[in-house]
Amino acid sequence: MDYHHYREALAETLAQSELPFPAAEYQARLDKIRQAMTAHGLDALLLTDPADINYLTGYHTFEVSVHACLVCTQERLVLQVASIETGAAVVTARVDEIIGYRWENLDEIITPLADILTPCQKIGIDGWSSGLRFGVVDALMQTIGRERFNEAGALVDALRIVKSPAELEMLQESARITALGLEIAIQSIRPGMTDNDIAAVGAKALLENGSEFMSLQPIVTSGHRIGVIHVNHKRRVIQANEPVFLEFGAAYQRYTAPMMRTAVTGVPSLALSATRDLCRSIFEALCGAMRPGNTFDDAAQAADAILAPQRDQYFFSGVFGYAVGAQFPPSWVEGTGFIAKGQNRTFETNMVFHLPLCLRVPGQWGVGISDTVVVTENGAKPLTTNDWQLFEAHS
Repeated sequence: MDYHHYREALAETLAQSELPFPAAEYQARLDKIRQAMTAHGLDALLLTDPADINYLTGYHTFEVSVHACLVCTQERLVLQVASIETGAAVVTARVDEIIGYRWENLDEIITPLADILTPCQKIGIDGWSSGLRFGVVDALMQTIGRERFNEAGALVDALRIVKSPAELEMLQESARITALGLEIAIQSIRPGMTDNDIAAVGAKALLENGSEFMSLQPIVTSGHRIGVIHVNHKRRVIQANEPVFLEFGAAYQRYTAPMMRTAVTGVPSLALSATRDLCRSIFEALCGAMRPGNTFDDAAQAADAILAPQRDQYFFSGVFGYAVGAQFPPSWVEGTGFIAKGQNRTFETNMVFHLPLCLRVPGQWGVGISDTVVVTENGAKPLTTNDWQLFEAHS
């Protein structure tokens, strides 16, 4: 059986059986995208980010390293995937047509896309998307004309960043599972265990409570390794009287609501407690400023004013929050918006952000505590349920 027959067999039995949302949800998104295309004078959108494709169609797979794209016009929605992914496309995607190319023959990608796009005079692409391969877009430009292609990544971002009620339900379910996983993991911490031991407990709890494959695996570091951003568990033995940092994010229908917590194997030092207090103060300033009418810069400036007197003591990334929603490995960061100085987009109700407040003393220790929050008329409200305390893990 070749992949064409494989696709046809599944289409007869399981077509669209794993759509995360009702058809009406996808139709509403598609209508908004097409209205935005008309406003920008676009005849077609060529989308290659797995999360953008998922947003418009429901398509999901754990194999996001191979080329896939969605062509959206006013008349058609065509999904192109590798031959091995045609089954997942049939089962999970709401589209008009699925076209495949042999996984091992990348030269089969261009001609079908060029045939679809040739009648289109103005084609939108997201030139900053990690899924947009230079080889693909360069070959298309050579085939049908470079002048047809226009940057349009912001068009999709503007729609994805505001969550529908159905999306908020998925994020709330992720938040529930994330909190459960963190609580079970943090309760297990004892001196003499390794960071891998804690991550394993957390991963088991997340999966047992309903998480799908995660966009980021559980993050656990301890002691001086907390002071290095984006390292992860590496068989280090947890010592007495040192901090342990955890950051988890369960995936539910691909939606992730992350959360950070910090434990101490003993009694927190004055420095750790003071850092926890500072994180909490920054969080409260952010939530108060995250209301419709304010800009992302306004919120960042309010938070930065709290951090400023002690800025030289800690490393902080400069991003006080980032949008989250449906995502795929290697990250749960949606990429549609960042709360940082100079970011002048305005908050709208039902935007959802993770506020990753982790303050690090390089080479020594760090404290990270966070919630995922939703923007309301009265400021940001948590979806996750952090207690904003340093958990004391005693043997």
